[in-house]
Amino acid sequence: MNDSDFAVLRREMIVEIKAHAGMVADETGRPYFDQTVIDALAKVPRHEFVPTEMRKYAYADSPLPIGCGKTISQPFIVALMTDLLELAPDDTVAEIGTGLGYQSAILAELADQVYTVEIFPELAEEAKHRHRKMGYRNISIRIGDGAHGWADHAPFDKIMVTAAPKLIPPALIEQLKPGGRMVIPAGIEDAQQLILVEKDPSGRSHTREILPVRFSSFVISH
Repeated sequence: MNDSDFAVLRREMIVEIKAHAGMVADETGRPYFDQTVIDALAKVPRHEFVPTEMRKYAYADSPLPIGCGKTISQPFIVALMTDLLELAPDDTVAEIGTGLGYQSAILAELADQVYTVEIFPELAEEAKHRHRKMGYRNISIRIGDGAHGWADHAPFDKIMVTAAPKLIPPALIEQLKPGGRMVIPAGIEDAQQLILVEKDPSGRSHTREILPVRFSSFVISH
């Protein structure tokens, strides 16, 4: 497949994402996504962020394996989580769970700086390579336990978590700025919910369940 083939598939992916958004609007409260989010998804070549043998499936609206027992999220879920963050161009964002770097690239299109943490060194190195290849200069990657966030660059305007802990790690709530938003899947394996955490100007956190999801479990180092 060549770039023009992938471009066609990417446009078809956008159509499917928009249709899916309408179908679950009663749960999410979002019948459509911000145009900036749609534009980022239309621009970033998802096939560059999956293993070579998965490239022909890159634009299917489903998760795909990327190694280390992890997956790249379903495109609709990427769109929903990104939209829920309500990113601004001057935002500093933390991402927990880099994978091969697709979600980081989407965030980098919409925010000023992305700090992303990955526990598996091999995935982190692959993500760095892919980001360099694509020309991203506003993404920093650290190998480590995402439950601790990245305190050196906190507090963050927004936080996105791409693997599911049973409970929201306290450090991530602490590293979210007042007025900030975090999107995180959480819960036991068969009962996960996508959760929006909003921190009000006084620093109090409020949570809202968005919809049931199924993510890879959060890996914690020992």
